[in-house]
Amino acid sequence: MVMLDPLANALATIMNCEMRGHKECIIWPASKLIAAVLRVMQRYGYIGEVEFIDDGRTGKFKVQLLGRINKCGVIKPRFPVKYREIIEWEKKILPARNIGILILSTPRGVMSHHEAKQLRIGGVLLAYCY
Repeated sequence: MVMLDPLANALATIMNCEMRGHKECIIWPASKLIAAVLRVMQRYGYIGEVEFIDDGRTGKFKVQLLGRINKCGVIKPRFPVKYREIIEWEKKILPARNIGILILSTPRGVMSHHEAKQLRIGGVLLAYCY
């Protein structure tokens, strides 16, 4: 099996397990980018504990699901956004004002669009969650 986008796979796995009502899900392969995106989702209360399982290969993440995700996914292609454009992308992707987060990869690390606006920096859109 060829895996082209592990981040898209990880968020699809979370979405599927969430829809089925599971309490936890296993995400593999693990990567630093997936870990950073999961940390942002955890910080905003969309998912619970994230545990790394070292299987001697790439590793896996065990993610506790809280049942708070209505939809999450990757943004493809990964659009570069300037600080001033973040509000327009919020309107395009998120369902309503103050609902959900956009996850960006910035020069200061992976963060939500709220933090990026506060720090006044742009980046590359990775994913959304609401």
